Amino acid sequence: MGIYPKTFENLVESFKKYPGIGEKNAERMALATLDMPLEDIDLMSESLVNGKKKLHPCSICGYMTDQDICSICSNENRNKNLICVVEDYRSAFAFEKVGKFNGVYHVLNGLISPMLNIGYDDINLASLIKRVDKLENPELILALKSTMEGETTTAYIKKKFENKNVIISRLSYGIPMGAEIEYLDMVTLDKALYDRKIISK
Repeated sequence: MGIYPKTFENLVESFKKYPGIGEKNAERMALATLDMPLEDIDLMSESLVNGKKKLHPCSICGYMTDQDICSICSNENRNKNLICVVEDYRSAFAFEKVGKFNGVYHVLNGLISPMLNIGYDDINLASLIKRVDKLENPELILALKSTMEGETTTAYIKKKFENKNVIISRLSYGIPMGAEIEYLDMVTLDKALYDRKIISK
């Protein structure tokens, strides 16, 4: 027989489903939840359900939105010819927190990985190619991590835009090898973006 009431045990198990949350943290979160007013719990519950039901990739760039087109793609003040290519939502969130990038994004939702049988068809690359083909003098900033998967994806993107009028740059190498974009501090991320290196033209 468990040490918790079954209802509390289910609550702890629910919190353990989050990344990095072990038994002790899940217990703390469950106890903190029980101390909240019921109206806060109702709001939290509604937000979880709405988030799962309503949030989806933007039809243009793959960024998270609750509309057909995200707020970044629909913003007429953003430079649509400057596209920052990122692995996932979290990397785009990191750039937006810095608040100095005035271009748009393209979220790949993964990286090419032969070891994991993830090919170019398994990530959001085809839409990037179609998108860029419609632009004049675009620049792609490849903001991908410096791993085998990131380098493989970078090489593939460079090859797809060979002999086309597309500038391809990447973040400066002040970023540690293998670093996750989302965990970099704002100063490092801003400098990496500003000091980006052209790798294809």
